[in-house]
Amino acid sequence: MNPAIQKRIDILEKMFEDGRQRSILESDGMRRQISDLRTGHERGLVWREDEAARSVAFCKLLKQWKKPFNGKPLALSPWQDHCVFAPLFGWYKADGTRRFRQGYKEVATTECAAIALQGLIADQEAGAEVYCAATMRDQATILLSDSQNMIRQSPQLSKHVSVYKYSITCEKNAATFKPLSSDHNSLHGLNISRAVVDEVHSHKSRDLWDVLVTSTGTRVNPLIIGITTAGYDRSSICWELHEYTRKVNAGILENDEWFGFIACADPDDDPFDPATWHKANPNLDISIQSSYLKGEAKKAKDSPSYENTFRRLHLCQWTEQDIRWIPMADWDACREEYNQESLQGESCYAALDLASTRDVNALILFFPESNRVLPFYWVPEEAHDDRARQDRQQVMNWANNGFIRKTPGNVTDYATVVRDIMELSKQYQFTQLGYDSWGPASALVQQLESAGFDSSKLVEVRQGYSSLAAATKELERMVVGRTFRHNGDPVLRWMAGNVTVKQDPAGNIKPDKSKSSDKIDGIVATVMAIAMKMADDTVLNWYVPGKLAL
Repeated sequence: MNPAIQKRIDILEKMFEDGRQRSILESDGMRRQISDLRTGHERGLVWREDEAARSVAFCKLLKQWKKPFNGKPLALSPWQDHCVFAPLFGWYKADGTRRFRQGYKEVATTECAAIALQGLIADQEAGAEVYCAATMRDQATILLSDSQNMIRQSPQLSKHVSVYKYSITCEKNAATFKPLSSDHNSLHGLNISRAVVDEVHSHKSRDLWDVLVTSTGTRVNPLIIGITTAGYDRSSICWELHEYTRKVNAGILENDEWFGFIACADPDDDPFDPATWHKANPNLDISIQSSYLKGEAKKAKDSPSYENTFRRLHLCQWTEQDIRWIPMADWDACREEYNQESLQGESCYAALDLASTRDVNALILFFPESNRVLPFYWVPEEAHDDRARQDRQQVMNWANNGFIRKTPGNVTDYATVVRDIMELSKQYQFTQLGYDSWGPASALVQQLESAGFDSSKLVEVRQGYSSLAAATKELERMVVGRTFRHNGDPVLRWMAGNVTVKQDPAGNIKPDKSKSSDKIDGIVATVMAIAMKMADDTVLNWYVPGKLAL
């Protein structure tokens, strides 16, 4: 075996013995690299130690500009050298072109600027077009600014590279480096040789990524790489890239042109254990200090709403929500075996949260004596089938298993919903039926009244903080305190996991549909039902025999 290759293998194998705990995902990526070094030649892959060493040496020409490292060369840590830079630029194909054309790097610390500048200066690509890409232009210019300051700190590079307000150019190979964003008015017509996509988790669609990839067609050695911390939206391009990288590194999928590195905490790791911090922060106590993470961990422990942010940004853990509201472990602990028949005849507060006419609609019955809920859902059959074709197979499965009722046609059949509610009102004692007057609920309420539902029990529940904040916190209190009860309904659990809460300056919170990762109608209806119960309790508490409370 080539001595240089054997040396790389030895280094990677020794890294497993360096005492730092590693996640399954990071370990899989390292094992893939070791396997490639041993057997890659059988697939026509060529390891070029000279190119690997050259890419690492280039980084030393870059000077850091932020304290306490300002003016010092960019020194790569062993993991950055052997797990990122060396494999990224040291692997070639038999035809002489570079192996990796796309990649994904998920880690709490990054070297985005170095990867971009390597493509501008050291890649020997004539007329190179290098871009730092983000969702917004302001975010994209941050990486450009970092690169500009690195160049200014390096007298050697400053001789050959010109820094302008919104670009960097290298005259030797007529290369340019510019920021690019998804709000850019001219994404097409690019001829990209290198693009670093920053903070991929913030991208709401795959449009920018797809444009960048399709703009590399004429380049011999293009590279599009996404660099990010973890996110929460599992329908996003970031989750797609994360999962693809996981499968490639684990050997589930084969793609020799895809590079991937993920350093993260494992799902079941204790986020407040310092050993966990090392998994997601290979540069701990180098570029990020343990004392800082200790403070952030305490903040997350003291403020549950910050915990998910801490997990994503500092531990690279994917969460089920943007801002943590209902911990899913607590939600699962509230499960109790009961059925619809066991609650017949009991008093309840009912709440409707109607989505668009082509989506899931929810009714929640809340039984205050036991804090139990019964959920009911409707979805138009044809629209439901459309959603299933759009990666919503779980919704179809729930409908087929009786958790969601399909109504005929391609829009919600409110006549079916009305009939079902009228039947439920005979089985259970509706104290009130709450609804949001905004949207389709008003028409359905009129149909209920026409069907004979007691109009005095119909209550409009507004969706502002004044109506929902106290009930939102009450539901949170009950779930965390394990006094809330549900029967394990999978749809309601899914919706609970999707919830993101919105907070006003006074600290009031309420569910936020616009920022939640998917449907949350069942949880919104639960909050509405609790709000009606709390309003009734307030009215009753005002009255004291013999006195009038003002």
